[in-house]
Amino acid sequence: MTTVTVRHAVHELMSFHGMTCVFGNPGSNELPFLKDLPARYLLGLHEATAVAMADGYSQITKRPALINLHAASGTGNGLGALTNSVISRSKLVITAGQQVRDMVGPEVMLANVDAAALAKPLVHQSLEPLSAADVPRAFSQSVFAAEDGPVYLSVPYDDWDAEVPAALISQLSRRVASGQTTDPGMIAELHEKLRDASSPALVLGPDVDDEKAWESSIALAEAHDLPVWAAPSLSRLPFPNQHPLFLGVLPAGIAPIAEILGAHDLVLVIGAPVFRYHQWMPGEYLPESTELIQIGTDAKAAARAPFGDALIADPIEVIRALAEAAGSIASTSPATPPRAAMPPAATSAVEGVLHPEEVFATLRETMPGDTRFVVESTSTNAAFWAQMDLTHPGSYFFPASGGLGWGLPASLGVALADPQRPVVAIIGDGSAHYSISALRTAVTEDIPVVVVLLRNGTYGALDWFADMLGVDKAPGLDLGAVDFVSIARGYGMEAAHAASASELANLVAEAGVRERDRGLPTFIEVDTEKTRPERPADDTPRADENEQSEQTQSDDEQGEQ
Repeated sequence: MTTVTVRHAVHELMSFHGMTCVFGNPGSNELPFLKDLPARYLLGLHEATAVAMADGYSQITKRPALINLHAASGTGNGLGALTNSVISRSKLVITAGQQVRDMVGPEVMLANVDAAALAKPLVHQSLEPLSAADVPRAFSQSVFAAEDGPVYLSVPYDDWDAEVPAALISQLSRRVASGQTTDPGMIAELHEKLRDASSPALVLGPDVDDEKAWESSIALAEAHDLPVWAAPSLSRLPFPNQHPLFLGVLPAGIAPIAEILGAHDLVLVIGAPVFRYHQWMPGEYLPESTELIQIGTDAKAAARAPFGDALIADPIEVIRALAEAAGSIASTSPATPPRAAMPPAATSAVEGVLHPEEVFATLRETMPGDTRFVVESTSTNAAFWAQMDLTHPGSYFFPASGGLGWGLPASLGVALADPQRPVVAIIGDGSAHYSISALRTAVTEDIPVVVVLLRNGTYGALDWFADMLGVDKAPGLDLGAVDFVSIARGYGMEAAHAASASELANLVAEAGVRERDRGLPTFIEVDTEKTRPERPADDTPRADENEQSEQTQSDDEQGEQ
């Protein structure tokens, strides 16, 4: 009987499944697996960086991405980033090295006695094979299980040199495909509900930010003249944000959502759970006069929803089928009004400091329309949505659980997965500190991403939240002035500071040339006013914000002297 090593068998299975990249940060337990690796190894200088890179990569490729972490300590380092991946249900196979089997029981250095429990309850499957011979099958199982979200696989490092039958490779080179189809009767019933409702509305979630659904979502909304909301705590944009029927992202509180959706007699929530609340704003979930139907493939989300009916079905196929069914009434629906002109960007009164709206308006005007934006600057949410005009699917990415440090490395994974579309990472200075070493990966791997760092010297979103919660003078919110340009240059990255909108436009334009012609990543630092996630009621910048920015700049200058 011909035999091969477990390592060879797993490497062959990786190739069979198209796993051409491995994201990781190696340790001694992992070295036997990495020997003769038949894939590109993407080094993250911290395990959370490796997880976030793989997350962004998987969200674009829509295939399982392979991560290799170091034992218990490395796994622990990656768990923060994993919280985002779990909420977005990214397809990740997370492997981790374990001590040799004979040394796990005595709990020697780098042993993890209960390895399978470490990643729980985050992952939906976690295992450590009971024998070396079962490692290839367990790996195959993990690839298939990752279609529903992250999985964790711990492997003792002496297993990789164990011998298994060579026939195991062809035996495990198999496919698992879903045979589910959309029920025509279900589509007919939903279509009838939409047609008969006096005031229907549509709430779309991250699961329908897809090339197959984007145009169908627009057609469906226009055919029924549906107001469209994006689900709260949004990690992907499922509808063009400047479309006349798009009313924005739902607030993340029980009472405000009820007030908005309670004005409608039928609400279809497609591709999102009901709902991912954030701020504690209690109240009635929905009035009895509103019928809500949640549509998606996440059975657990459907089961835990506190109200509304649920339909377990492919949300993309449902939208496409409903759009097709609505085609017969499109001619009688009100014409969609033309898109309004973009509002002028708010400006800063402080020299050398930009209002975030100025930054986003500049990016909108200088970057191609199909640019992908990976955003981790929560305090500038209102400014972002006010100035950006996103018209392509897969244009917006945000950490799904709100875990900081995800955005910068995730942008690298997004750019790796699809080099044909430009990628801009919009990162707050508070977020940047979590994963700044990802710049080294961008440089060494020549990943064409433009990083725009918004520096305001504070955790702006927390400042806003502290006001909401009545926490006066909360500690730990001031970050001071950090020279990120020098840090980026220290990693070998092209870096510059923009002190005006025109300087930013020139730097972005130059970065675009580098990105397409030379494949070099670029870092641009911009000083910005302090803003809050929600725009003030009068829709204008507040005077106290400008005063606050002036004071911050004065304080920073004093600190630098």
